[in-house]
Amino acid sequence: MPSINGDALDLPVGDHRRNPRRRGEALENAILTAVLEELAEVGYARLTMERVAARARTGKATLYRRWPGRAELVVDACAANRLSEADVPDTGVLRTDVLAALRQLSAKLATSHGDLLRGLLTEIMHDPEFARLVRERVHTAGPGPIQGVLWRAVRRGELASWVPASRRAGVAVDLLRNHYLLYGAPIPESVITEIVDDVYLPLLLAPPTAPPTALGDEA
Repeated sequence: MPSINGDALDLPVGDHRRNPRRRGEALENAILTAVLEELAEVGYARLTMERVAARARTGKATLYRRWPGRAELVVDACAANRLSEADVPDTGVLRTDVLAALRQLSAKLATSHGDLLRGLLTEIMHDPEFARLVRERVHTAGPGPIQGVLWRAVRRGELASWVPASRRAGVAVDLLRNHYLLYGAPIPESVITEIVDDVYLPLLLAPPTAPPTALGDEA
């Protein structure tokens, strides 16, 4: 029981009150990291605010002051994880830049990130509200390495300016992700090269079949 005369509190082992008080970015980073660790360990279906709070060594009320529920918490953790992706080095050529971007993604899918992706895609299929949040926040959280590659190609004159905002822009990443979901990791180098040379580059360089439409627009 806690002492009433100023002596040290007799708190349970692991109680978050034993730890130095964290605020702002430090606390948020600890919580978002705990979310990703929980997702990798137990999956979205078994993730709870209580488990995240315990892993982050904070109180459940702290989470609820920032996020109304686990869906919003998970989406923000995934968005933050996406933004941490490293930039692809500028090789000066579209093809080699794209190859580098896909190799980077392939390496990430071979880690716990890949298992996390599998679990989230399963939940998206069964939870429309969660799917809506992912579409709104994760896919617009940042340009992503492949978008940076395409805009560099536009500035060099290799691509038309409408391409990075079109549906064509995401095809290479979609194909790589689908291969991973079907066959797992590691993804062979030959698969990456085939995606780039046989599908992606010809698609990016082909003229539009209709007036350019931005990704997400409805017909």
